[in-house]
Amino acid sequence: MTEQGLQRVIVEHVTPEIDGGRFFIKKVAGESIKVEADIFTDGHDHIGARLLYRHENDKTWLYVPMHMVNNDRWQASFDLEKTGFYYYTVTGWVDHADTWHHGFLKKYEDAQQLNVELLIGAELLEAMLPAATKADQKKIGKMIALMRDEKHYEQAVAEVLGKEIHYFISTYPNLDNATVYTPHLRVLVERDKALFSSWYCFFPRSASRVEGKHGTFKDCEALLPRVAEMGFDVLYFPPIHPIGHNFRKGKNNAVNALPGDDGVPYAIGSSEGGHKDVLKDLGTLQDFKHLIKEAANHGLEIAMDFAIQCSPDHPYVKQHPKWFKWRPDGTVQYAENPPKKYQDILPINFENDDWQNLWAELKSILDYWCEQGIRIFRVDNPHTKSFHFWEWCIAEVQKKYPGTLFLSEAFTKPKVMKQLAKLGYTQSYTYYVWRNSKHELIEYMNELTQTEMKDYFRPNFWPNTHDINPYSLQNGNEPGFITRFFMAATLSSNYGIFGPVYELMYHAPYPGKEEYLNSEKYEVRYWDWEKRNKLIDVITRVNAARKVNPALQSTNNIAFCEINNDQLLAYYKRSGDNHILCVVNLDPSNRQWGLVHTPLHALGLYPGQDFIAFDIITGRSYNWNQEWNYVELDPHDMPVHLFKIELL
Repeated sequence: MTEQGLQRVIVEHVTPEIDGGRFFIKKVAGESIKVEADIFTDGHDHIGARLLYRHENDKTWLYVPMHMVNNDRWQASFDLEKTGFYYYTVTGWVDHADTWHHGFLKKYEDAQQLNVELLIGAELLEAMLPAATKADQKKIGKMIALMRDEKHYEQAVAEVLGKEIHYFISTYPNLDNATVYTPHLRVLVERDKALFSSWYCFFPRSASRVEGKHGTFKDCEALLPRVAEMGFDVLYFPPIHPIGHNFRKGKNNAVNALPGDDGVPYAIGSSEGGHKDVLKDLGTLQDFKHLIKEAANHGLEIAMDFAIQCSPDHPYVKQHPKWFKWRPDGTVQYAENPPKKYQDILPINFENDDWQNLWAELKSILDYWCEQGIRIFRVDNPHTKSFHFWEWCIAEVQKKYPGTLFLSEAFTKPKVMKQLAKLGYTQSYTYYVWRNSKHELIEYMNELTQTEMKDYFRPNFWPNTHDINPYSLQNGNEPGFITRFFMAATLSSNYGIFGPVYELMYHAPYPGKEEYLNSEKYEVRYWDWEKRNKLIDVITRVNAARKVNPALQSTNNIAFCEINNDQLLAYYKRSGDNHILCVVNLDPSNRQWGLVHTPLHALGLYPGQDFIAFDIITGRSYNWNQEWNYVELDPHDMPVHLFKIELL
């Protein structure tokens, strides 16, 4: 026999639940969470169910009643009003009072005598008294008295047939033998930028407007208006720390640097300092802190790169030799991804006897930059570091500095990317950069938004990065650049671009690779920051549309629309009465046309009812009134439609 011997109700298959409650799901303040569970019992008794929840700072559990959807599947929702962790669970019980009441009504309809039924009901009501309010205790007491007095039989029956008893039964159930689902589940509620953000990346050392001159933080400040005007709200910098000299790489990843070569920013550390220092060529710490404040004045938040790796002359190498791998010949192991070699970078060895001090020191780097005003980190190659470290580190940093966001730069195996997201990463890089066909895009979006991934994996779509010059863009075709940007910014609520190479459509590849020729990873570049073109205009308009259309501020609200052309992709997003329909020509060279199935039901319309499809990018309007509507896109004019559906 067990303590559960009297618990007849089964509660199972609760969703959302990640790995049996091992990990939490993710939301932002203002969202709600819909919880479902299979709840059933033996026999034919009625059951009741509640969704219990509380914020981590609250001691009292709140609840909302659950209702059955179908086939013993129950459902309820609650609002997430503030940031932090919420706990939630489900409880179910045999509802003897409701079972009795249902039987009473059936017997009444059959004209049966109900004296005994009234006495049973009185006992059930009496059990409610301890939990009832004083006002309800009086009402329940009067009802009990009537039900036990044979002289008031007709009046007692009338009370049971009335509305008030429904309130008492639903409000004061007997929970003595209720089943409470364990474990208690968690949802982390974060600030809005976790769900909705527009990232722009550039190398600070390439920010100078004078050719041949190394950029500085002051030069970056001069570019803030440009980035803000394009509509971005996160400005991400690759590492800004001192760069190593030993085994420094030259241009285009040359093994031997020439005099004057600036090295790779990811080869962090030199005699000038390490991860808590800034490269002197960029300026001082005070200059950087001033840049952070100026960025905020332009509506921009600075994101730093957190790269756990060191150059051979990083101070850690001498101070903490145990943190690195040493080979039998006495040399230190540099980073490798065969056949690639990174002689200027030493990976951290997480399997060392001094791991606790290592963990503490690495976390202290994040603490340090949080103290300087940083609250967003893009983490380089997190999949090559300890999972347990990330789970501990992210939780500790967010506990000390609430609102800190982490972007996982892990282009690796699916299960590894998912694990990092479960462990606490706010957002994640994705395979979007390699999804090009209609089938690939729909399949991938459905995986992200229609499976369990939607509860913990927040995608951040990038059409390029400073590491990746995708084959799809290497021909420099303007429509291709527009569509890849457009889909990133409208399929996902979080996206980013590496500029200015993207908006200036620089596309020269390193021969045979998805990398840039003359990459800024290896040298300082000069750019024409004043240049304007069609792509920049499209970026600006789309970012402006994202800010004022709530439908574009979520990822999981996407629904793909039928369209009778494999070169045309159509998808619909909705938030309240805000309706967005996107149509994309996936063929960058040829005009494509077709009929798109417009989701009239979701719009609250019927065939024949007029509505307007207003293209936010071009300003053109189309009067539609059917389920299937004609679209035609010339990529050399504009390869995409960003329709806001306006109801008449």
